[in-house]
Amino acid sequence: MIKLGRYLKPFLISILAVIALLYGQAQCELALPDYMSDIVNVGIQKGGIEDGVPMVIRESEYRRIALFLEENEQMLFSDNYVLLETGKASDAQKESYPVLEKENVFVLKDIEEETRKELADALLKPEMLVSAIEQQSQDPTSEWSQQLHGQDPFALISVMKPQQLAKLQQEIDQQLNALGSSTLEAAGAAFVKNEYRMTGMDLDALQNDYILLSGGKMLLIAFLGTVCAVIVGLLSSRIAAGLSRNLRGKVFEKVEHFSNEEFNRFSTSSLITRTTNDIQQVQMVMVMMLRIVIYAPIMGIGAIVHVINSGADMSWIIALCVVILLSLIGVLMSVAMPKFKINQKLIDKINSVTREFLDGMLVIRAFNTQAYEEKKFADVNEKMMKTNLFINRTMSFMMPAMMMIMNGASLLIVWVGGHQIEAGSIQIGDMMAFIQYSMQIIMSFLMIAMVAVILPRASVSANRILEVLQCDIRISDPLQPKHFDENKKGYIDFQHVSFRYPGAEEDVLHDISFTARPGETTAFIGSTGSGKSTIINLVPRFFDVTEGSIQVDGVDIREVAQHELRDKIGYVPQKGILFSGDIASNLRYAKEDAMQSELEEACRIAQATEFIESKPEGYETKIAQGGTNVSGGQKQRLSIARTLVKQPEIYIFDDSFSALDFKTDARLRSALNEVTKKTKATVLLVAQRISSIMHAERIVVLDKGRVAGIGTHEELMKTCEVYQEIAYSQLSKEELENE
Repeated sequence: MIKLGRYLKPFLISILAVIALLYGQAQCELALPDYMSDIVNVGIQKGGIEDGVPMVIRESEYRRIALFLEENEQMLFSDNYVLLETGKASDAQKESYPVLEKENVFVLKDIEEETRKELADALLKPEMLVSAIEQQSQDPTSEWSQQLHGQDPFALISVMKPQQLAKLQQEIDQQLNALGSSTLEAAGAAFVKNEYRMTGMDLDALQNDYILLSGGKMLLIAFLGTVCAVIVGLLSSRIAAGLSRNLRGKVFEKVEHFSNEEFNRFSTSSLITRTTNDIQQVQMVMVMMLRIVIYAPIMGIGAIVHVINSGADMSWIIALCVVILLSLIGVLMSVAMPKFKINQKLIDKINSVTREFLDGMLVIRAFNTQAYEEKKFADVNEKMMKTNLFINRTMSFMMPAMMMIMNGASLLIVWVGGHQIEAGSIQIGDMMAFIQYSMQIIMSFLMIAMVAVILPRASVSANRILEVLQCDIRISDPLQPKHFDENKKGYIDFQHVSFRYPGAEEDVLHDISFTARPGETTAFIGSTGSGKSTIINLVPRFFDVTEGSIQVDGVDIREVAQHELRDKIGYVPQKGILFSGDIASNLRYAKEDAMQSELEEACRIAQATEFIESKPEGYETKIAQGGTNVSGGQKQRLSIARTLVKQPEIYIFDDSFSALDFKTDARLRSALNEVTKKTKATVLLVAQRISSIMHAERIVVLDKGRVAGIGTHEELMKTCEVYQEIAYSQLSKEELENE
């Protein structure tokens, strides 16, 4: 998958936008547990009071607290509170703080968070001391209450000697230190809540406002997270689809430049699988990588940071779960990875068997071998089913195991957290937030595990795609191509050409030399396997010669661009190939701007006019893919007409008249000969029938890849034994003499 990274360059800006949006989505998700914890801890348990810093405090109560404040702490209080006096308070202030009717109050200024923390640290213990003293003095059974004899304890404390006050603080500090931080914070909030009650504030409204405000923030954050997720989904889908489109285009473009050697390396069914199924696998995993693989680490790391900052001593639970998860994923991947590779090869195989079955349907029915073909398909299908079953059974174990780990972690956190709540180390909301952060961490690994299920298969698919894209093409254009000599048109010169198929041990052509000239027909004849088709396939560079050279118009064809070379050539294969569309679109395949008169003339020469005009729709008659709705002879004639529309300098006919009857063959050759003479075109003609080539200006007789003779029909009948054997095997002596 990493090797495909360079194909993502066009989407770099979109990918960066996705990462930014995923970060925003993760921050929104990570913020929600904290707000939920605040609602439980502050909104419900503390009545909406966050800490021990009161918004308003009676002057008399502050005097009590000040007994236990250091001088710098008293200065901190004075700097951040303003005194409201009874006689100077406004009606609105008295309505907010009814106690102003009786006594002065201190009101908190608008301060920063850091200053608030300093105030909370300074006021917490004095508030606890004041609360503890008030509680002890009000308990008639306590030793402290009995010693007071009804006197004001704070009046006594104010006249205590420093040593006595320090001893009292030390005794109460020991009691407070025994309490957990969570208990102290709750006690500080309780002090403030009691003070608000004494000032006449509406505590229910205070609590409701806090819960509603926090809930509103949660809704807003959740909405922002949803917006980020939706945009990420849109962008990731566009990126993955765009990558898929580009890869298909690159593969298609690469295959367009394949020579026959590369086609022999990659089967047709394999190339189809790589262009469809394999690229689809890459597209699917790309979406998941953008939406999950990038998102999961951001979420996981963020949740770990929040867990560490929470102060809850339960991080070991998450570490244990992560280790178990990674071990489980590693084991499953090591078992499933080899099967993914096998599965993709089986897809190639089943496509190959299906394609062969469909192409050979008529032969299969003719020989009654349906049972054999069914068994062949069933064997491959069975192997594919067993492989998929193994993969699915292996991966089906992953989800239950991970859910068990996740639920087990929740139970363990509740059990350990319950003990910490009892000890006062954390609050209920903190434990709830810890559970959510733990689930986010585990879910991050769970999401990565889900991607890990399809990543091996996508990795195999990516490698298969790269095999095509990085395939070295044997036949390529030169870096500085030459151009054909404009003064020479249609000259083909074979100079001591030998050729060996890639991987073969012997040459199939040996030292072939001849010259084909414009306005003449050069024909090739020989027994099956003598190299006739191989020779003409060398001219358009479907293969490159092993030794020697082929020159067209005085230039070695390996030194010119393939497009320029093939622009000169009109090629008609033995098996006519038509494309889906209609007759007119097929005839215009090589010349889009051809006029209707040109199509009609080409069809007249190719002897195709009669059957075209017999169709109700004429030239608009639909042609099925591969030309399956026309006969072999009609397909050949349309292929010949298509080449004639192009009007090339060089015509190549690879046994292209084999499906025609003798009468049609003769008429077509006569009309074709008239056109090529008129246009000074060069004709290379491969034929099996003597009657198709005996009027050619030059006949090259091949025998086992060697030239057995070159000349006219009359010359070869006198000098070439191989030609004589072929001629007498097809026609009688009288027929040959009459011809």
